[in-house]
Amino acid sequence: MKFIPYGRQWIDDEDIEEVIKILKGDWITTGPMVKKFEEALCTYIGCDYAVAVNSGTSALDIAVHSLNLPRGSEVITTPLTFVATSNSIVYNNLKPVFSDISKDTRNIDPDEIRKKITKKTKAISYVDFAGHPADIDEITEIAREYNLYLIEDACHALGAEYKGRKIGNFADVTIFSFHPVKHITTGEGGMVALHDEDLYEQLKMLRNHGIDKEAGERYGKDAPYAYDVKYLGRNYRITDFQCALGLSQLKKVEKFIEKRQHLAHLYNELLKDVDFIELPVIKEYTTHVWHIYTVLLDDSINRDTFFNYMRNKNIGVNVHYIPVYKHSYYSKNFTVDPKHYPVTEEVFKRTITLPLHPQMEKEHVEYVVSTANSFRKSE
Repeated sequence: MKFIPYGRQWIDDEDIEEVIKILKGDWITTGPMVKKFEEALCTYIGCDYAVAVNSGTSALDIAVHSLNLPRGSEVITTPLTFVATSNSIVYNNLKPVFSDISKDTRNIDPDEIRKKITKKTKAISYVDFAGHPADIDEITEIAREYNLYLIEDACHALGAEYKGRKIGNFADVTIFSFHPVKHITTGEGGMVALHDEDLYEQLKMLRNHGIDKEAGERYGKDAPYAYDVKYLGRNYRITDFQCALGLSQLKKVEKFIEKRQHLAHLYNELLKDVDFIELPVIKEYTTHVWHIYTVLLDDSINRDTFFNYMRNKNIGVNVHYIPVYKHSYYSKNFTVDPKHYPVTEEVFKRTITLPLHPQMEKEHVEYVVSTANSFRKSE
């Protein structure tokens, strides 16, 4: 069996043709395709506004920046995530405060959030881990009680639903990623989805050096030269050909999601009788879109030994995630005691990510499962 990566993009001839059209046209960087992609995402999700940028990390950065939180404010977030979630807090001179997770979904635990709130708390940044929506009602209730902003890191969760509504309609700002392992890709890319028009206008400027005029407004023989820099923005612009790819991919997102759900269901069926593997949970009021498929190994299994065994069999297992507070930058700059995060510590010790992406077929899943089953005999 050839190497099976844990995630992979699916680019077809139609996608390539759409990119070629743009490369042959007048606009290469930020142009009309950016707006078309943003509008298409709004239509798909049901939100009012969207701002496309060059990565999910960039989207997180300007989303946090747009809230204009006082320097040194605290933002409660999950430690079981990619570092971009908390980095975006630090970029904006704010303090990430980690809160423990729920074991079943790996999402932030609302009861633990309450324990972390202080007078300095100004926002909650939560993640829809693996594509399973967080406990949004409970988190929203806490935010309203304490007058906190909500930042939803939905980089795993494009197309996911919570109680019948698509993710992108709950928080003050919601962030999506279009990295190649995500549900759709633009190579690198991201989007901020929201309903607030004032934040929308600010976000458009923040991605473009803080400039108050879009590129199209300054193009053509009658266009004025003058512009103003209203914010200390970044160059987070995304290209037109990336957005052409994203628009083409978005037309197929439901097909991609259905395939992921089919593969996850197949994993669940084939793994349910494996005594040393604990399967992921799906809450009945959610639509899980399966960015990744994570399981928990029994305490008797050494996760790293299992990882190496599977990799040696050409199976691209992975670990999602090393808790943020374990990384050198965070351990040096923030005082965090792992004992305060017992669930995160347990999940990290036992977790393994099995390959899942739309180009996989039944035989790939069967090979992953049979190989995992054979691990016990190899010990």
